[in-house]
Amino acid sequence: MKKTVSESAQLLICPLDQCQLRLNGNSWQCEHKHQYDIARQGYVNLLPVQHKRSKSPGDTKEMVQARRNFLATGAYQAISEQLNQIIIDHKQTNTILDAGCGEGYYLNRLNQKLTENQRIAHCFGLDIAKFAIQAAAKSDKKSHYLVASNRSVPIADSSLDIIYCAFGFPVFEEFTKKLKPDGKLILVESGEQHLIELRKLIYPNLKPYRQNPYPEAAESGFSWTEESSIQYKVTLDKTALANLLLMTPHIHKASAEKKQQLAELEQLELSVDVNFRVLNKDAQNL
Repeated sequence: MKKTVSESAQLLICPLDQCQLRLNGNSWQCEHKHQYDIARQGYVNLLPVQHKRSKSPGDTKEMVQARRNFLATGAYQAISEQLNQIIIDHKQTNTILDAGCGEGYYLNRLNQKLTENQRIAHCFGLDIAKFAIQAAAKSDKKSHYLVASNRSVPIADSSLDIIYCAFGFPVFEEFTKKLKPDGKLILVESGEQHLIELRKLIYPNLKPYRQNPYPEAAESGFSWTEESSIQYKVTLDKTALANLLLMTPHIHKASAEKKQQLAELEQLELSVDVNFRVLNKDAQNL
């Protein structure tokens, strides 16, 4: 299903030459005739083949479905609610990007929160995983979903009020280009005790926790402004635990023996510990 063209869609740029994209039938084209077709789900693929590191980068179809099933349990709903409140508290929310949006859980819920607060916003979600974007675009018709990379965001420079990156990989130099002066970047990251019970079952020794200081953030023109966190417990049944394991990098690091032990558990209580760090684009330093 093709979305109605809106003012926000005019912010899309060609990933090859950075020229503005314009709608031509069921495709987006730039002035140099580079063309990107709109998929039947409503998203557009703006990740050129020469920018891919593999044939199908990002999460597999199985990982995407596991994440959708896990998030549907509501185990991470409180994380979504706190993120939404941080965004709502920001005075400018006209244009928002979920950088590494996966299957669209956080952006879909953000759209609902914005509507409840009578806030009008143009929302974009991007991910390098085509399967994730297909799922996101199918379930959320309010946002513009893009197959793209955080390293090369196909959105016009100085056009976004907020970028948030939930459990992803921030690219500060690129993000600062895309944010408006005084724009806000929100990082949602695992805390020291996040899923500690699961990690103790998988790894014989845990590395000491160290929050990434991201020195490149200041170098790119960001200043750290605020930090908050959320901690709570969830009890997962066998199915939810299997989905959680499949959607995280732990699936690749657990031994066959550890996977079997986890598969035999009927339920497991886990700690959720998540940090929210907010950075402002410091206009005078740019």
